[in-house]
Amino acid sequence: MAPGSASRPESWHAALHRLQREGLPHALATQVTSAGSTPREPGARMVITADAVFDTLGGGTFEYQVIEAARRRLSGRDGEVIAGMSLEAFSLGGRSGQCCGGFVNVLLEVFPGSMTTLTIFGAGHVGTELVRLAAPLPWQVRWHDSREAIFPDWAASQPRLECRHAPDPAAAVSELPPGTHALVLTHDHAEDRALVDALLRRSKACASIGLIGSRSKWASFRSRLVVAGHSDAALDQVRCPIGMAAGGTGRDKTPYAIALATIAELLPMMQGAKRTDQRGLAPAEVRALFREPSM
Repeated sequence: MAPGSASRPESWHAALHRLQREGLPHALATQVTSAGSTPREPGARMVITADAVFDTLGGGTFEYQVIEAARRRLSGRDGEVIAGMSLEAFSLGGRSGQCCGGFVNVLLEVFPGSMTTLTIFGAGHVGTELVRLAAPLPWQVRWHDSREAIFPDWAASQPRLECRHAPDPAAAVSELPPGTHALVLTHDHAEDRALVDALLRRSKACASIGLIGSRSKWASFRSRLVVAGHSDAALDQVRCPIGMAAGGTGRDKTPYAIALATIAELLPMMQGAKRTDQRGLAPAEVRALFREPSM
């Protein structure tokens, strides 16, 4: 149950669904084996976040140790979540100091949540299609626009989406999280240029920068950005027009087609670490589950 909640406690499966939908870091702890006297039986589950616990494996020192193990993984190395599976063994009379004295194996599955942020500047037709297309993807999306009351009503219920009124381009860029992928497509060319200028000044915080428009628009922007002090190497980071690297021809200029090509262009940029041959639990750990534990 989340701390301070006065309503009915949220079950582990309801919490798991919500956290997965919202893209927030969490761990699922599943009791997979029991021997001797134990608080609960195999199949018991609980969900753990950095500041809340949902459901129970039976309480006591054993449960607190499971929570500690999960939170160590959630805080990770240098604040980066250590995702994946691990198997934790508990001798309740030994490691946990409980009088029941049984033996339990707990499978910890740690989910890092949405580690990728896409920031879209502009709530026009293309921006709207981009947000719609990004909805099923495991990204946190920040949607900025300098105009008031511009965001559609349906945006309030879309998971992992944050809408922000951002009249000051420099201030909006200064608040971006490290590693964000930024797309600039506002209703105003001067605002576009101010945003690209601010993004380049924070280039170390940006994983990529994309700008909507034509090659002639970018040529005009580029000459002014050189005067503003940006080097050719820095300016080469900007993709304009967006969507071309995904094979776009520029013939279909409908908002949906531009958005679709842009999402396709972003996908390979947002891929995580390459998959290794060994995934999940090590074979030795799985075999150990079927052996009689030493009490």
